[in-house]
Amino acid sequence: MKTLFILNDPPYGTERSYNALRLAGSLAKRDGEQVRAFLIGDAAACAKRNQKVPQGYYNLEVMLGAVTRRGGEVGVCGSCMDARGIGDEDLLPETHRSSMDQLTDWTLWADRVVTF
Repeated sequence: MKTLFILNDPPYGTERSYNALRLAGSLAKRDGEQVRAFLIGDAAACAKRNQKVPQGYYNLEVMLGAVTRRGGEVGVCGSCMDARGIGDEDLLPETHRSSMDQLTDWTLWADRVVTF
């Protein structure tokens, strides 16, 4: 099955993005599952490279990498990036600047859409 995750919340401060990526990573491990994640709004910051978190605290940079290493794709809303001063060079290499058109395409591609 094909699952699209749409993340809206910031990387830290709430646990919604953390829990979305926990589920996406778990699903990506399963045979026959395809996973895509679209980061919109404050979730665009989840894809920033070089995140520094306290020892023992979860790191969304690492969690996104776990999804993409298993074949998942991650798009980041370009206008949301611009509004937050996040440049293409700030993104993790396994993620990419995306658009509402791509979110539309991914929504049509998906068998199920999960929002966080």
